[in-house]
Amino acid sequence: MSGYEVINIGALDQWRAHFGGFTDKTQRQGRRVIEQSMDMQFIGMSVNAMAPGEQAGYWHAHSEIEELYVFLDGEGEMALDDEVLPVTAGSTVRVGQHVRRTWRCTQDSPTPLKWLCIRAGGESLAEIPTDAKRDTQTPMPW
Repeated sequence: MSGYEVINIGALDQWRAHFGGFTDKTQRQGRRVIEQSMDMQFIGMSVNAMAPGEQAGYWHAHSEIEELYVFLDGEGEMALDDEVLPVTAGSTVRVGQHVRRTWRCTQDSPTPLKWLCIRAGGESLAEIPTDAKRDTQTPMPW
């Protein structure tokens, strides 16, 4: 196997057409779980699009992984334990272990709420960026 993979998740305006989930019970319109299409080892990611007025309809919390939500379009709200935060394009929310979360696209959002959910777990990533070995000798390919 190669050390990299490439798939196309489609432009933002195509995300609502995705249908997927982590299990049969959690499948829904507007979700694609990327690690189901790629051989991802340490991270997971889903692309999501929720129509105005639509909500998750459930809370969840993780005991081992943390999640990073990167909102790209639309207007919504994210509830984290006892707090409700507005989210719009550019909002980035890290959610640690044991924090309950849910979200919704507000009824008056001009577009569907679209976001990436990036999941990671295990050991701290704080030192990992220092494992890169810089190569300034190989010419650029362009």
